[in-house]
Amino acid sequence: MMHLLPKTNIDFLKYRKVYFVLFALLLLAGAICFGTKGFDLGIDFTGGTMVQVKFDKPVDMAAIRAALDETGENSSIQSYGDNSFAIREKSTSNEVGVVQGRIEKALETLKVPFTIEQTNSVGPAVGSDMTERAMWAILLSLVFIIIYVAFRFSNILWGISGVVALFHDLWVMALAFSLTQREIDLVVVAAFLTVAGFSINASIVIFDRMRENIRLHPKMSMRELINLSINETLSRTIITSLTVIFALFILYFLGGEVLNSFAFAMLVGCISGVYSTIALSTPLVYVWQKGQLSDLDRGYATPKKEAAKIAIKDQHQDTPAQAAAPKKTVTKIKRTRRNKQK
Repeated sequence: MMHLLPKTNIDFLKYRKVYFVLFALLLLAGAICFGTKGFDLGIDFTGGTMVQVKFDKPVDMAAIRAALDETGENSSIQSYGDNSFAIREKSTSNEVGVVQGRIEKALETLKVPFTIEQTNSVGPAVGSDMTERAMWAILLSLVFIIIYVAFRFSNILWGISGVVALFHDLWVMALAFSLTQREIDLVVVAAFLTVAGFSINASIVIFDRMRENIRLHPKMSMRELINLSINETLSRTIITSLTVIFALFILYFLGGEVLNSFAFAMLVGCISGVYSTIALSTPLVYVWQKGQLSDLDRGYATPKKEAAKIAIKDQHQDTPAQAAAPKKTVTKIKRTRRNKQK
């Protein structure tokens, strides 16, 4: 297996309180930002009109934007190549013809022949329904991730820890879109769900190594075991994450206007996912289990309390020689052994 980094021995759990404080500050900052700046929701959620046009000659997008700004309406433009553009306008008007006529009049000032290929309208009721569906999609994905991780590792605490890290990533992405006032549409929602899958996969890799190390090192404390597992998978985490991030950088700068917001969301989410996997999911497992293996891990290793119970039980079990001896002799042997222990 390829190793990007030499063998490390970093005590990641040493700074767990710092991670938790940063998480709390992030929640506070996000709540303030969401309440003051809000989000720039696309017509998929608010309702509006999309007009797709095709010019006979190449036209600069900046010129199209300047012409549309003269109408006084807030329009967004996406290029589809081959001189085709999708113009989206948020409008409360139900008259599609009015919006289309206003856009046509603005484009005529460019003195370049064009044709209207199609016009689509999304009403406010449809936008509200799509908003509700998007929220349910994200919420249900988190619930099923908890169930999956809890079933796979026989411990619901591990599942909850992984989802807390996911929530952190989605919160960071939402904060980034609120600060930059980028438009949120269904493509961005798809990016949110994709990041959820990417982030939980990174956590599962570490959880798998933790489960393996529990078997290999049954006497190791939970803190040592988690630090060992993170260090052993650190090279893999960095290689995988950098591969994805490099591809997203190319998509962000060269993918065009259509995929720009998607690539931006993925970049923010993937970088946040690497951090949250190490700084939230595994430290939460340690804190909630208080440094000891829980009874739910009995299938992988014997907890300290369980080991003590077995030792006490063994002291009172008859040896093969005692089992073959008369009952009075066995009682005498046990009494002698207890006296020696005292």
